[in-house]
Amino acid sequence: MARRYTLKSAPIQSRLGIPYDKELNDEQRDVVFSPDGPTLVIAGAGSGKTRALTYRVAYLLDRGVAANRILLLTFTNRAGRQMLERVGQLCGPASQQVLGGTFHHVANVILKQHAQSVGYQPNFTILDREDAKELLTAAVGDANIDHRARRFPKADVVMDLISRALNEQKQLSEIILREAPHFMAVQQEVLAVARAYVMRKVRQNVMDFDDLLMNLKVLLAEGGDVAKAVARRHEHILVDEYQDTNKLQGDIVDLLAQGHGNVLALSLIHI
Repeated sequence: MARRYTLKSAPIQSRLGIPYDKELNDEQRDVVFSPDGPTLVIAGAGSGKTRALTYRVAYLLDRGVAANRILLLTFTNRAGRQMLERVGQLCGPASQQVLGGTFHHVANVILKQHAQSVGYQPNFTILDREDAKELLTAAVGDANIDHRARRFPKADVVMDLISRALNEQKQLSEIILREAPHFMAVQQEVLAVARAYVMRKVRQNVMDFDDLLMNLKVLLAEGGDVAKAVARRHEHILVDEYQDTNKLQGDIVDLLAQGHGNVLALSLIHI
């Protein structure tokens, strides 16, 4: 996704009066004024990457990009709020419709608008860890598993295996073989429980945190009118802490960027 470029000139006149020259060093300005298209920025700790990303959002608004066409993906919702608060100070009300936050927060916002496209109602609720564990335990009964007759993993273990499979976008059987080979003897039972767990969630109109990401990917990957509209709306995608994204999150970024490729990702390296 990375590409190299040479910044020949930086815009000095700001329509919104943003002091780029005063607030940014040369490297940060290179990021802020980078051309559209896929760009990967490698930065060290303390290099001001958060400032650069914040001013990149402000610069997009400054040059006339509509706020609701900008998507800012951050490692925490707090980081997203802080960046957008700073953008608001720089740009005023023009920034209010920028969508920003974690992958899970953004997925929740998008899925609330298009839940029926993935088999849910818009008023779906999100399960916390304990509620998800309780639902999965019930799914063991749905799958007619006698966990006393044969050694069967606890609900926490099954949840972790399912989560890893989803986030790595691998088959659950592959994850069991790699992470818990001692449960290979009950592999088919674990798969049956996973299927029953999914069915229970759909029937009860609930999702766990991994479902938010997986259902967003399903929505985007199916390629219908809704998927195209969602991808088309987010014309500029900015990703902080890209080094911490997993396979599922990376796939979501790629799907959202279909058709325009305007992704600016900042990745931290420790030197």
